[in-house]
Amino acid sequence: MTALHDRAVQHPAPAVPAPASRAGVGETLRLAGTALAPMLARGIILRRPPLVRLADRLQLDDRAVRALQASRRRHGDGPLLLRVPGRSLALVLSARDAGRLLAEGPTPFSPATREKRAALQHFQPRGVLISPPEERPARRAWNETALQVDVPLHAQAASVAQIAAQELSGLRTAGRWDWDTFAPAWWRAVRRLTLGDAARDDEALTDLLGRLRSRANWAFLRRTDGPARAELLRRIEAYVQAAEPGSLAATVAALPADPDVHVADQVAHWLFAWDAAGIATHRSLALLAGHPAHAAAVAEEVDRADAVAPDLPLLRATVLESVRLWPTTLAVLRESTQDTDWAGSTVPAGTTFVIASSLAHRDDELLDDADRFAPQLWADDAAPGGTSASLWSMVPFSAGPARCPGRDLVLYTTGVALSVLTAGHRVEQVAGRRVVEGTALPRSLDHTALAYRVS
Repeated sequence: MTALHDRAVQHPAPAVPAPASRAGVGETLRLAGTALAPMLARGIILRRPPLVRLADRLQLDDRAVRALQASRRRHGDGPLLLRVPGRSLALVLSARDAGRLLAEGPTPFSPATREKRAALQHFQPRGVLISPPEERPARRAWNETALQVDVPLHAQAASVAQIAAQELSGLRTAGRWDWDTFAPAWWRAVRRLTLGDAARDDEALTDLLGRLRSRANWAFLRRTDGPARAELLRRIEAYVQAAEPGSLAATVAALPADPDVHVADQVAHWLFAWDAAGIATHRSLALLAGHPAHAAAVAEEVDRADAVAPDLPLLRATVLESVRLWPTTLAVLRESTQDTDWAGSTVPAGTTFVIASSLAHRDDELLDDADRFAPQLWADDAAPGGTSASLWSMVPFSAGPARCPGRDLVLYTTGVALSVLTAGHRVEQVAGRRVVEGTALPRSLDHTALAYRVS
């Protein structure tokens, strides 16, 4: 592993404030077409495979980065307000401003933006991310306790490892898999570790969640399917009440919870988030296939690891790099609850600030390692929140008071999944865009096209 804090670690620029500026109509249209519309088209809540394929073919994330960089050169790196009728919308162009937005929430920068509320209410109306200020603290605290934030090995770690081995080792034994074979196995594991063994084959539950997430892609533009949403939450609640040993449902059932927490809504968000974790895992295999020296170090780590509850820092770093290079959260949103000052300029209350992950993670004008596989970025255990010394420019699990409380559990689970898929074998990529060591890595990567074999 490369020494910590070497040149690969890029710290945020000095905290010299820059004023907000305003884009003209033509520039607003260009940015909408190159940076915002492609994100919405792919599906913010549930990916649309044809649009994911198109993004890969046209490298739409690269186009977005170039457009945002051009606007930054034109206006400076303060927030850029777009000319959107009836809305105040600002693009974030610097790591410094991203840091302010994330660190100072939820007041004056709330994660419960109107766009997020409109989308997530389709399947988790009382989820913590869209909770009003008076209800958010209790729900946030409950989530942190249940998911054991900042605990690398969750209390259910041994059960997670066992479930991953049982559900995913068949792919390795078969010798070859693609997204269409990986995803069902992943969801079987997710249902078991979240809801219990009885949910293993409950594909109807996952399908119901998928239908509601598909509606959520349209946010304001689709009517809420109230009966379907109620059915989803009822079925989740039934599994939580059953509290099967070894599952997160058992952990949840043992926790005291105020009725206002609405446990089923929180668990619905967990299930939604596990989808992104599966995508990150599948893409991580491409990184291992394309970087043989790192894969060899990973193989040694897996061989040495505890068989019951393995600690796998190299594989955690691999997953973090997967999510940095190809973010599963396409944009991080915050909404100002009051007028805010930006170097003497005022941005009005109710402004939605958009941190485009493609720029934040892959800004090659500021980050030397924007386009290469750099797992050493995640080796600093003392960095805030266990992220990176580049906290405000690379935040694949968000950061600050609203950072993902399931980060450690997700990284453990995905690392264990990768260890099961690769144990004792070398992974080769047989389909999809290659991500090869020594080349600039693509900014868009279609996970549905990736396929692997082991030898």
